[in-house]
Amino acid sequence: MFYLSEEFFSIQGEGKYAGVPSYFLRTGGCNLTCPGFAASYEVAGEIRYGCDTYFAVDSSFATRWTKVEESEILIATLKKELASIGYNPHMVITGGEPLLYYADPVFYEVIAWLVSQDMQVTFETNATIEIDFKKYPAYTSCIFALSLKLANSGETEEKRINIKALKAIQMYAKEAFLKFTIDDTLIKTTALSEINTIREILPNLDVYCMPVGESRDSIWKNDKEVFAFCMKHNFHYSDRLHIRVFDTTQGV
Repeated sequence: MFYLSEEFFSIQGEGKYAGVPSYFLRTGGCNLTCPGFAASYEVAGEIRYGCDTYFAVDSSFATRWTKVEESEILIATLKKELASIGYNPHMVITGGEPLLYYADPVFYEVIAWLVSQDMQVTFETNATIEIDFKKYPAYTSCIFALSLKLANSGETEEKRINIKALKAIQMYAKEAFLKFTIDDTLIKTTALSEINTIREILPNLDVYCMPVGESRDSIWKNDKEVFAFCMKHNFHYSDRLHIRVFDTTQGV
């Protein structure tokens, strides 16, 4: 059994495959809270801070999530959705943190079915959970967008960097790339040293940097600095197209 906070067809907004039509399965729940990120939201009168997909992270929203107890039901829904689209878009498994469920039988059955349909499956993950690729071989056919958190997330280094998990993905995954969310303050302080520390663990992966922000206004405060940072250090700049277009991160 696992939880979905939403599913929808859209355009990938960030990372290596930005601009590509994609179907998103967003799981509910995360092992990080990232209180240092800019998004603020209210729960029962209390203002909380976290990532821009707080609705898929904070368990206070769990009553809105869908419990998936049978893979056949979700697979049937996906077949109908894909038939209505008329082609197989990229499939993006995001969250929250989708790898919380990697060993769940229902979740794995869905992933194995997607792989059997020759769909390109990308996991958007904080890369803190070590996958047993030998026991669950379908993941070797998947792409991993490694959205590692840096100091600006507010999480400790011990929680946000799992070397064994990273090396397992590098060794067994079909493809992987690094994706960092940074702002002007981090650029002026520790962004480069933190990214280089991770690159020492994963030296052969491309690096994508994108501006912190849960809205158009907040992205505009950081995009030029991130753009210049990427030019200076030979990184890939990643915009956040879905926020530029829709001014939100939910359902787009």
